[in-house]
Amino acid sequence: MTQRFLVAVADYLTENEQELKVLADIADVKLLGADTEDRLLQAAGTFDALLVYHSTRITEKALAAMTKCRGIVRCGVGYDNVDLRAAGSRGIVVCNVPDYGTEEVADHALMMLLAIARRFLPCDRAIRAGTWSKETHAGTPRLRGRTLGIVGCGRIGSALALRAKVLGMRVVFHDPYKPDGLDKALGVERCDHLAELLPQADFLSLHCPLTHETRHLLNARTLAQLPRGAYVINTARGPCVDLNALYEALEAGQISYAALDVVEREPLDDDRIRNHPRVVLTPHSAYHSVEGFREMRTKGAQEARRLVLGEPVRNPVNTHSLVNPRCVLAKGAGV
Repeated sequence: MTQRFLVAVADYLTENEQELKVLADIADVKLLGADTEDRLLQAAGTFDALLVYHSTRITEKALAAMTKCRGIVRCGVGYDNVDLRAAGSRGIVVCNVPDYGTEEVADHALMMLLAIARRFLPCDRAIRAGTWSKETHAGTPRLRGRTLGIVGCGRIGSALALRAKVLGMRVVFHDPYKPDGLDKALGVERCDHLAELLPQADFLSLHCPLTHETRHLLNARTLAQLPRGAYVINTARGPCVDLNALYEALEAGQISYAALDVVEREPLDDDRIRNHPRVVLTPHSAYHSVEGFREMRTKGAQEARRLVLGEPVRNPVNTHSLVNPRCVLAKGAGV
C-alpha cells in the first residue's frame, strides 16, 4: 500500500501507543492536544480521520475546515459534543464506541444504589468522627422487593437491570426507542410512558443519552411524581437532572438520597449539592477501568482504520443526516 493516512486525536491523550498498535502500518497518529476549537482549526484540513474524547466540542466551524476528514470517532458512548447534523451535511460520518464502559457504569450505578440505600458514607463519616451510633443507619430500606426504575435501557441500563434482579429487586424500565421484546429478554417490566414509571420507582437510575428530550428530564414536576422518599442515581449525563430542582426535592424530603457521577457543570460548582449530607458524588468516573479504557482506545482506532481504508464502519450515529458520505456504510445502515 503506497498511500499513508493521518489519524488525529483531538484531545485528552498524551501518548498514542494503543492507537499505533492498530494503525501504525497504514497511518500516522498525531496528538493535537486541542482542548479548544482554535487549536483544532489549526490542523483541521490535514487529517483523514479524527478521534475525539470529551474535552473538545466539534462545531460547524471546525467541521467546515475538515476538508479531508472521512469521519469522526467519538471515543466513548455519548456524542453530544459533536454537531451531528453539521457533520452529516458535509458527508462526515460520526461514530462512537457504544459498548465502552458497559460493565463499569452498571457496576458504578449499583455501587451508588447500595451506598445510598445502606447509608454507607454517613456511617463511615460518623465512625471517623469518633461516634458509633445506630442513628447513622436509621431508615435503611430492604432492597429485595423494592422497585428500581431505569430510564434508558440500552447496554448499560440492561446490564444494571440484570444486576439489580440478583438483589431481588423488581425492575421496570422506560425507553421509547427499544423494540418490543427487550423486557422479555431481560425478565423485567416495561412502561411506555415516563409518567407511568416514576410513581413506581423507589429507586430511579438514569441511563439515557443527552438530547433535547432528556435535558432536565428530572425536574421539579417529574421529581414530584416519584414516591416520597425515593432515591435518584445519575451516571448518564449531568444536564439530564435539574440540580436546582433536585436540591429543593432533597430539602423537602421528596428525595431521600441522590447519587451523582455527573452534574450539569463539571467540575461541580454548586456548594449546596457538594456539601449536602444526603448526596453522594463521584467525579464523572463511572466509565473508567484500566481494561475498559484500553478496550475503548483499541475499538476507536479500529473504527478509524475502517474509515480510512474504505471499509464499512460499524457504529455510525448520524446516518439520518449524512449527505454524500465520504466513508462506506455497512449494508442496511441507510442515510
